[in-house]
Amino acid sequence: QVHLVESGGGLVQAGGSLILSCAASGSMRSIHVMGWYRQAPGKQRELVAAIGSGGSPNYADSVKGRFTISRNNAKNTVYLQMNSLKPEDTAVYYCNADIMTIATLRTYWGQGTQVTVSS
Repeated sequence: QVHLVESGGGLVQAGGSLILSCAASGSMRSIHVMGWYRQAPGKQRELVAAIGSGGSPNYADSVKGRFTISRNNAKNTVYLQMNSLKPEDTAVYYCNADIMTIATLRTYWGQGTQVTVSS
């Protein structure tokens, strides 16, 4: 069984910063792409940032220059440093990872963490 556990969400004023963490645990052979998605009320879930096992990141245009994704492969953890936060960044943020277990390669999701940015 594989689990993704997120932490670090909360309430912050516009212009502030937060860092999200997501740790993968369980019976894993390897972790491929790890990423962060978000879903605001009434909107579809969207990709925020993703990073490959070799460390190549990509970002949604809306967060480029403000957010930084990184990972620690030794700790099976992905981070999202969020700076210059805006009210429109308010959403539930979900961690996502493509993980190879003994049986198969599949995508796993965390439970989500709320980020609220006040104006």
